[in-house]
Amino acid sequence: MPVSAGFRTFVLGQLEQATRDLHARAMFGGVGIYAGDFFFALIANDILYFKVDDETRPKYTRLGMKPFRPYGEDGEEMKYFEVPVSVLEDADALRPWVADAVAVARRAAPVPARGPGRTR
Repeated sequence: MPVSAGFRTFVLGQLEQATRDLHARAMFGGVGIYAGDFFFALIANDILYFKVDDETRPKYTRLGMKPFRPYGEDGEEMKYFEVPVSVLEDADALRPWVADAVAVARRAAPVPARGPGRTR
């Protein structure tokens, strides 16, 4: 899952225009991308993938985007789909896609356990 330095820099620059508190971490040869505490995107093989769920997946499949499969075409399909290059290259078009992916990550985040002194 190598990621070229140029592609990583380009993607992070585009994403910084679309969301705040962005940070990236090396991850199994790729790059994991967070908005705050929410892991909403990844880069692998110079392809940007956004986190999807049942609500957002149809937008990607209608455009023929493929899921992230870290173990090859016959391997497990992850809940991340390719972002269209035309969207990635257009900062204005990218914003709602980022907002959707961050919202998916928020919905998928585990709810903290309730303990003494904690309320929901």
